[in-house]
Amino acid sequence: MSGPFGAYGKQIEHGVKLWLAQNGDTIAGRKVELIVKDDAPGTSGDVSKRMAQELVVRDNVDILAGFGLTPAALAVAPGATEAKKPMVVMNAATSIITEKSPYVVRTSHTLPQATAPIAAWAAKNGVKTAYTLVADFGPGHDAEAQFKKSFTAAGGRIVGEVRVPVKNPDFAPFLQRIKDVKPEAVFLFIPPGAETIAFMKGFVDRGLAQAGIKIIATGDLTDEDILDAIGDSALGIISSWHYSEVHNSPENRAYTAAYAKAYPKDRPNFMSVAGYDGMALIAEVLRKTGGSADADKFVAAAKGLSWTSPRGRISIDPVTRDIVQTMYIRKVEK
Repeated sequence: MSGPFGAYGKQIEHGVKLWLAQNGDTIAGRKVELIVKDDAPGTSGDVSKRMAQELVVRDNVDILAGFGLTPAALAVAPGATEAKKPMVVMNAATSIITEKSPYVVRTSHTLPQATAPIAAWAAKNGVKTAYTLVADFGPGHDAEAQFKKSFTAAGGRIVGEVRVPVKNPDFAPFLQRIKDVKPEAVFLFIPPGAETIAFMKGFVDRGLAQAGIKIIATGDLTDEDILDAIGDSALGIISSWHYSEVHNSPENRAYTAAYAKAYPKDRPNFMSVAGYDGMALIAEVLRKTGGSADADKFVAAAKGLSWTSPRGRISIDPVTRDIVQTMYIRKVEK
């Protein structure tokens, strides 16, 4: 809820609260009470683990939910198993998270899920050489591995790769290296926020765009929450992602209209939708279990659930407890 990734908590909370405002805060005869903890900075699992223990022991919560970043989810998963608490992941996107506890269900996405389509798209649309730049933690490693696998399988060639610190990286030396190598495209994954804005500014200032180097990325690069701050340097960027504010469906039009009314200073993004869908999942599961949040019953009821989200049709895979969804190729325009 604070620090460099504070927007993550804000957006997830917006989505959860919007669902409750639209659907009521009583589910299967039980009143919903939302207890929000701030686990900033989010890149250290220690704070998240301590907060989760407080929620379980002191607040006696039935369900743990949220988890903006991978380290938070990985740190809490063993405790969720031990305490037998369902754990609904509303953002953290490293693929292994659902394997770390039998009680994890994810309503967001995974990085490989988002990366494979943009790699295939790039190769199909004439990009023959690419340089990868990713944040040096689980999701970045996931994205890097999947891009290399899918891009080379489609006939592309990787001509360089680099991993940068998650917080406050100095992009200047990396951008110079990329410019010297002259790839046709850079594949990028950095958690959305100040670092993304800094990268885009450096990319333009150092003349990489003028040199004809394209940016291809997962959709968090052009996240609605930071798109205005990035400005015109985002124009033309192609990305693959599971949500866009302009997704053309009646469900999304209703969602974005309700969001704009409730939170006029913000734009809905993928994290808000994952929070919204996470609350929808919790509600549907509780209806199926007659209000019981017993972890084994909760997970059994969640497996195979399917519904129409603002992002399109989604479901929970009955084997992996992970989300199944459509990925879209998106382009930034005015």
